[in-house]
Amino acid sequence: MAKIIDRLLLFIFSLFIIVASCVMLIAAFNAIPMESTKRFVEQVYTDYPTAAAVIATLIAVILISIRLFVIAVRPAKGNMASIDQRTDFGDIRISLDTVENLALKSANRTRGVKDLRARVHVSSSGIEIELRTVVDGETPIPEMTEEIQQAVKEYVEEITGIPVAVVSVYVANIVQSSPTFKSRVE
Repeated sequence: MAKIIDRLLLFIFSLFIIVASCVMLIAAFNAIPMESTKRFVEQVYTDYPTAAAVIATLIAVILISIRLFVIAVRPAKGNMASIDQRTDFGDIRISLDTVENLALKSANRTRGVKDLRARVHVSSSGIEIELRTVVDGETPIPEMTEEIQQAVKEYVEEITGIPVAVVSVYVANIVQSSPTFKSRVE
């Protein structure tokens, strides 16, 4: 939504600048008589509705300009969060999405896991991985979560070469098993 509003503001601002530039260019070639310009300036100073319209327009343009300036100077969010490593051959950048997918791939191999989501945070001690899962309810949860933690830690460290500080597992729910009906054959 914010991007749509910003694009609309940019459109309005660009349109205003185009119109103002055209008027100034026409005035520079003396196509607008000096008397018309003087009358307009006098109206701005003496006629309240004209002055109010000019003031409102200029305030809107200033506010749009400030907004567009802030957008231009703030750090870009377009860069994907990544983990950077330097080697003898150059730099390596691994996105946090890649680490999340590796963690999910490893955790999905554990028996009893039904639904997984992962989040990765970078800390000074290494990567912190948070997993949220739904389990089948038939496998002991402490053993399963410990197995997930170990498997994810070892797999991510092996593949990325980045130390994993913490693997947190949150068991959100268990899957309700549907009742099985035995069909009768007659």
